Amino acid sequence: MTELDQTLVTRIVEAALLAANQPLSVVQLHGLFPLDEPAPEGSVETALADLQTACAERGVELVELASGWRFQVKADVHPWVARLWTERQTRYTRATLETLALIAYRQPITRGEIEQVRGVAVNSSIIKALEEREWIRVVGHRDVPGKPELLATTKAFLDYFGLKRLDELPPLSELKDIGELEPQLPFGAEMVSGTITDTAEATDQHQDEIVPDTISIEQN
Repeated sequence: MTELDQTLVTRIVEAALLAANQPLSVVQLHGLFPLDEPAPEGSVETALADLQTACAERGVELVELASGWRFQVKADVHPWVARLWTERQTRYTRATLETLALIAYRQPITRGEIEQVRGVAVNSSIIKALEEREWIRVVGHRDVPGKPELLATTKAFLDYFGLKRLDELPPLSELKDIGELEPQLPFGAEMVSGTITDTAEATDQHQDEIVPDTISIEQN
């Protein structure tokens, strides 16, 4: 059985991360190597550490997110690189973003509880849009009459905002605007485009305002 040297393992890991359109876990990276030519024990982890060090003076960094590792644009050059995606930036209604913020900070939470905080009904299209984006999912049911669904965020949500765990979200008391949680640009990836609107909530004073990935919520 052939054993690969560390240099080759590092090159393979780097190439895989650059070619992938999503984060890759250590298990997935090990899966790149066939059984008759496996990566030596600890070599994938060493490769990740070496690549992180190699990015110290570069415009990209290797980070560990909820679902794995990926290269992404560093924050200090983000404003310039983000211009590549300006014309196709995803835009969401304020109602959609407020709903997402409430789910992120108060999960698990029911649709009714979201409506209590916002003071208006949550249109089904908002929940559907967030589920289709795979940012939220049903994690259970509240043990009350009607058994309403409990909503929570997903690993895809954490990945999008460059987070590994929920406890990396800034305290709600310190967060004035969810725009502070700027989505991290994956290196070489395309941003998803589209606009989510909700005419059913046109009476909401914020509903007709469409904003680019910005959430503002009030604390109770």
